[in-house]
Amino acid sequence: MEEQEINRLRKVIGRNTIGDLLRRAARRSPDKLAVSFYDTKLTYRQWNDAVNALAHGLHDKGVKCGDHVALIGRNSLDYLSGFLALAKLGAVSVPINPALKEQEMAYILSHGDVRHAFFDAQLETIVTKASEIAGISLEVRLKLNEKGERSLSGAASTDTSEFWSDIDETTPVQILYTSGTEARPKGAVHTHRSLIDQYASIIIAGQFSEHDVTLHALPLYHSAQLNAFFGPMLYLSAGHVVVDRPDPAILIEEISKNEVTLFFAPPTVWIGILRSPEFSPERLKCLKKAVYGASIMPEEILKELNRVLPWVKFYNMYGMTEVAPFATSLPPEQQLIRPRSVGKPGVNVEMTILRDDDSEADVGEIGEIAFRTSHAMREYYKAPELTLQAFRNGWYHTGDIGFIDEEGYLTIVDRKKDMIKTGGENVASREVEEVIYLHPAVQECAVVGMPHPKWIEAVVAAVVVRQGQNVKEQEIIDHCKKHLAGFKVPKAVVFVDSLPKSASGKILKKDIRENLASQGFYFD
Repeated sequence: MEEQEINRLRKVIGRNTIGDLLRRAARRSPDKLAVSFYDTKLTYRQWNDAVNALAHGLHDKGVKCGDHVALIGRNSLDYLSGFLALAKLGAVSVPINPALKEQEMAYILSHGDVRHAFFDAQLETIVTKASEIAGISLEVRLKLNEKGERSLSGAASTDTSEFWSDIDETTPVQILYTSGTEARPKGAVHTHRSLIDQYASIIIAGQFSEHDVTLHALPLYHSAQLNAFFGPMLYLSAGHVVVDRPDPAILIEEISKNEVTLFFAPPTVWIGILRSPEFSPERLKCLKKAVYGASIMPEEILKELNRVLPWVKFYNMYGMTEVAPFATSLPPEQQLIRPRSVGKPGVNVEMTILRDDDSEADVGEIGEIAFRTSHAMREYYKAPELTLQAFRNGWYHTGDIGFIDEEGYLTIVDRKKDMIKTGGENVASREVEEVIYLHPAVQECAVVGMPHPKWIEAVVAAVVVRQGQNVKEQEIIDHCKKHLAGFKVPKAVVFVDSLPKSASGKILKKDIRENLASQGFYFD
């Protein structure tokens, strides 16, 4: 009995979960301004009390430890409080892109074994339809950013005592669905430990500090904003500013008004800030650190940012949802020296390049980028074969192609999985292709990413029309709009006589991109 009690107490004393981070921040810095969401502001003590009250209320409504709960909405204080309350409960958050169509959302609800959902009020109809398509009945349905009985805030209890659940660091806390070459998204399962280990890695790489104030403008349903910036800042009890969309005018205003010191955005957003009529370098004088990722920053834009904001330290960071997501970082002093590199691995990350036979490549040799890290996902949810394939021979295989130079810097050459990154969103080409193939006039198609001045990459479809059929570009685009979220819909459709193929019949997408470029295809 004594040994059992010792083990129980050891677990309580040594536990390190995401809910614990908020409690510690509240004890360490109770009266510090924790979060601002436009006119709403909370100290760390107030936020921890509010999250505890919400955890108690959700438990009373039937949300239990281990339940899977969808979070579907734009950035808000409610969204973050819901995520933290679920973490304290021991429930598993399943963030879902609110731009998805009913069928896309239904797949995640069904495959992810979602039992409850918190969503923006304007999404109620689509969430209802998606749950009907999935054939599930959501037990607890609460609206974000609303008042009343059916709202998340209305579910809170009056009990603000610390909510304690019997979980530990190995307990799953999040399933993030990530697009890949497969037609269906995969659910990357993360534990409290994998996320917190990643927090430590990125804090060191980005020189994050408790004195930082971070603007969360990119979607919190993405691993980058939620796990690479919100989580680490919570760990440090730093300041958070939340906005519901990355509109350049709003970003400039909020950075200036709240004296934001750290900001993350993909290149498309940085370009938008530079081109905004509201932009003035003086308005961003408070900014000290800036991070970009998700796509390669055009070299001319990087030079312009360094010229107009010389006091800002820029970091290029690379990773993916499966590693929570941070993996490598290029520090400020290397930005203009190695503009195509994504830097070196973080402290909890080991990196290599693998040949096709999974042997390790030599310095400078191009191959598949692979990682070993304590912040790798636990598994792909309900997909053991995909998990084994990704983890084979003891490395997480990213599917990205690159090389490591003699000084240990990583450069990405191509994306092996033909992932298209448009405006910071991931689009699986095969998913778009399968929708295009549903059109009766289409014989063959291939979807590729092509350079775009605003979105960095844009989805472009090359289509072979069936003999005797006639179809226009807009018809294909309109067809895709019926089945896909807006960011997945092709920005252009090019009709071709045939698609280039290898001897084995594999469509050569690299050749398609090169052919389009050689024929003068470009976006204005």
